[in-house]
Amino acid sequence: MTVVIGFEGSANKIGIGIIRDGEVLSNPRRTYITPPGQGFMPSDTARHHRAVILTVLKEALEQAGLKPADIDCVAYTKGPGMGAPLVTVALVARTVAQLWGKPLLGVNHCIGHIEMGRLITQADNPTVLYVSGGNTQVIAYSERRYRIFGETIDIAVGNCLDRFARVIKISNDPSPGYNIEQMAKKGSQYVELPYTVKRRMSHSLGSYPILRKRLIRC
Repeated sequence: MTVVIGFEGSANKIGIGIIRDGEVLSNPRRTYITPPGQGFMPSDTARHHRAVILTVLKEALEQAGLKPADIDCVAYTKGPGMGAPLVTVALVARTVAQLWGKPLLGVNHCIGHIEMGRLITQADNPTVLYVSGGNTQVIAYSERRYRIFGETIDIAVGNCLDRFARVIKISNDPSPGYNIEQMAKKGSQYVELPYTVKRRMSHSLGSYPILRKRLIRC
């Protein structure tokens, strides 16, 4: 059985998960929350991650009931994401890998989301509607790469919700999107968003070739 510990810190949330052959053993997280109407700056977010990452690492090991010797591989989010938080988490992941004598694997943020969903749903070869903070894309796996077949031409859905929340000063706790959803459930009038999608055939996802098995096994 393969045990992988993964470090994610591409935006305002930092999390460290431990997985054993597809089973999630632990997944503690911390979120950097700013006052309503304010976004989060990269430098402030990185400072938050530095302050909590070792505590989260300890929690991940304790919740999984494992020791460093039980870990087979260390993975971390290589990008895309916010530069300063990514660097902060990458440095800790690399240090941990060296101290523990474990192989290190950098994972593309978008592919990590897709593979996580594919693993949970047991989908074999899905066409994916990928919706996150900075990306809204239609993606499929072709010729050993994930290819983007369509994407928003202006702003991703996640960023759209974040900006909307800032303008009307909705709380960021636990997240803007969640709070907007709860408010929408109480409403009766809906406004259609002026959204445009363009096609981009066979565009490789970040020119980041990676075999699916590498994300699950080291």
